[in-house]
Amino acid sequence: MASSARQQRIGAELQKVLAELISREVKDPRVGSVTVTAVKVAPDMSTAKVLFVPFGSKNPVAEVQAGLDRAAGFLRGEVGRRLSLRHAPRLEFEYDETLERADHLTRLIDRAVQGKGPAGSHD
Repeated sequence: MASSARQQRIGAELQKVLAELISREVKDPRVGSVTVTAVKVAPDMSTAKVLFVPFGSKNPVAEVQAGLDRAAGFLRGEVGRRLSLRHAPRLEFEYDETLERADHLTRLIDRAVQGKGPAGSHD
């Protein structure tokens, strides 16, 4: 139980530090503005899955992710220094589809409430 609390604590700290680092230190034009929505740290602390959502970006998600992947080594080093971690976890960036899925479900629900059904053919 204590290790899971530690994972969550480190994940929350990683999220704060990464959000600041990405906005201020990552100069890759592909990245732009990114929101770090969550950080999930592996039980052995070797890796951290960083969920992100680009906003106001003209670049496709794949390009934003490529820019973040390219900056991962730099970010890992900075995170280790700022959080005084002996071994900073390897960062794995992943697009967070939660908002997109929530929006899709909301539209489906709205359509169903209006009596149009999922395909709009329920009249």
